[in-house]
Amino acid sequence: MSPRAAVILAAGQGTRMKSPTPKVLHPVAGRSMLDHAIDAAQALGCERIVVVVGAHSPEVGAAAEKRGVKTAVQDPPLGTGHAVLAAREALDGFSGDVVVTYADVPLLTAECIGSLFELHGQGADLAVLGFQAADPAAYGRLIIDPSQGLLRIVEAKDATDAELKVKACNSGVLAADAGLLFELLGQVTNENAKGEYYLTDVVGLARGRGLTAKVAFAPEDTVHGVNSQAELATAERLWQQRRRAELMADGVAMQAPETVFLAWDTQVAGGAVIEPNVVFGPGVGVEARAVIRAFSHLEGATVHAGALIGPYARLRPGADIGEDAHIGNFVEVKKVKVGAGAKANHLSYLGDGTVGPKANIGAGTIFCNYDGFDKFETHVGAGAFIGSNTALVAPVKVGDGAYTGSGSVITKDVAADALALERSPQTEKPGWAARFRQMKAARKKK
Repeated sequence: MSPRAAVILAAGQGTRMKSPTPKVLHPVAGRSMLDHAIDAAQALGCERIVVVVGAHSPEVGAAAEKRGVKTAVQDPPLGTGHAVLAAREALDGFSGDVVVTYADVPLLTAECIGSLFELHGQGADLAVLGFQAADPAAYGRLIIDPSQGLLRIVEAKDATDAELKVKACNSGVLAADAGLLFELLGQVTNENAKGEYYLTDVVGLARGRGLTAKVAFAPEDTVHGVNSQAELATAERLWQQRRRAELMADGVAMQAPETVFLAWDTQVAGGAVIEPNVVFGPGVGVEARAVIRAFSHLEGATVHAGALIGPYARLRPGADIGEDAHIGNFVEVKKVKVGAGAKANHLSYLGDGTVGPKANIGAGTIFCNYDGFDKFETHVGAGAFIGSNTALVAPVKVGDGAYTGSGSVITKDVAADALALERSPQTEKPGWAARFRQMKAARKKK
């Protein structure tokens, strides 16, 4: 296999997004579109990746460099061909195949792009990714001869009436030998309706030299581009549909899959159950037999086999829920390792610390982990029983098998198998309630 490189075009201004955030930094499945494009290039084994950015969006360049890839600036923007030429210096010394992709096409997979390298390896001098458009509209048309392959690409504004009837459309993604690609781009002119240097013109130039160009077709949804908030929402919907289908094919049960929202890196093992209206943020892993009940939100969390989460539970980053543990309704867990078989079934906040195996956390329990400046840890031992409405003021430890009385504020460590109580003595004033009601009624009557 020849060495591979990728040029990712990300210099568009994205004015139709009407957002202060640069277009390609908008997320799909909790990950920026730019990151999706870089991920695909890395999955292809590209040893060099260059992101072409505009001078108007330094944030895009910073985001690319944070991923460890090179950047090139296109200034001023003079078309896609001009943008690829901006990457020439960053690819100096590279010898091999290069693919041109786009940072605003977040559903494009490494598998689809890889088909272009396969065509190139089979002898095509240029390989172009196309799709059959239900509504070709303003897409560039692929003019293909069955015996000769791709003859040229015609932009919609420059197409004849006959060419506009063609439904084979250009995605903009193409692959070629790096040396050949930059040689052809050097011959591209801007003699067209938009006065720009089109990347697509390299096909006609190559054919004029007797070189071959072939097309690999991808599903239209895969090459969906994003230029507006509505198109971003469509990309999100398409991504979610694809990933839900993959998980269900692997044995994950979803009663209402259209109500479940996944992140780009969500991992759910076959045999797990996801009830309706569950949202996954980034960094979640769910093992087999786990059940995520309705209206729960998980992010940065691990749920081990057989655990029961929710309904209406919230797992925040660092939550690690052990096998067969229960985290119930309106329980929030953050940076706590919950042992196997432990239970926190109602209305509690567990933040920073550990809960031992088989421990029981009563309703209304709070890990008081923050003093306004620093965080501290709470550790509840194996088999401990925390009474309802207990406040555990960190740093504090409750020993194995210990109990805390309901309504206690625990500020000191509790020994194993002990009972800790912290309550004011209960007092009773006979007849007080009746006298109080009489007094209030008299005042109201006056």
